[in-house]
Amino acid sequence: MDESKIEVTRILQAINAGDEKSSEALLPIVYDELRRLAAVQMGREKPGQTLQATALVHEAYLRLIGGQDMEWSNRGHFFGAAAQAMRRILVENARRRNRIKRGGDRVRVELTDVADEQNAGEMDFVVLDEALRRMEEEDPRMARVVMLRFFAGLSVNDTAEAMGVSPMTVKRDWACAKAWLYDEMNAE
Repeated sequence: MDESKIEVTRILQAINAGDEKSSEALLPIVYDELRRLAAVQMGREKPGQTLQATALVHEAYLRLIGGQDMEWSNRGHFFGAAAQAMRRILVENARRRNRIKRGGDRVRVELTDVADEQNAGEMDFVVLDEALRRMEEEDPRMARVVMLRFFAGLSVNDTAEAMGVSPMTVKRDWACAKAWLYDEMNAE
């Protein structure tokens, strides 16, 4: 295990023990990785997104550290929760944009988007969220693999470590989850 992973786990344990100063030390250590995860998530968003990756990181971090008593068992648990927080923020944002009273049936077009209208890889987070909710009911472990791999951006080995399963189990669940989500999302 590399030094930064050990340091994050140590700080999370200090936060669990009630050391409020440790939460101030955590952000600088995890910020770059959270920012990378947010950038990946934002890259999947449709054009016209007003939320920036930096704002997504800060909002997710505030939800994780502020307000609720949460105990983090390790780095993987923390990043899994961060992925869940980012997912919720993106889904809330998508729902807010889609409300009819806010002109949800209209498409916001930026001048820079006019020339580049064929963005492949756009993700409808509301449809994804609904599919993930159904997956969580049918196969919670497979849904957790999706959360850690897709939203948290963890590697197969890090996901396996966070879940306490083998890397082969993660690979198998990841392959099944992608196929299952593809079918579910395209059925709608």
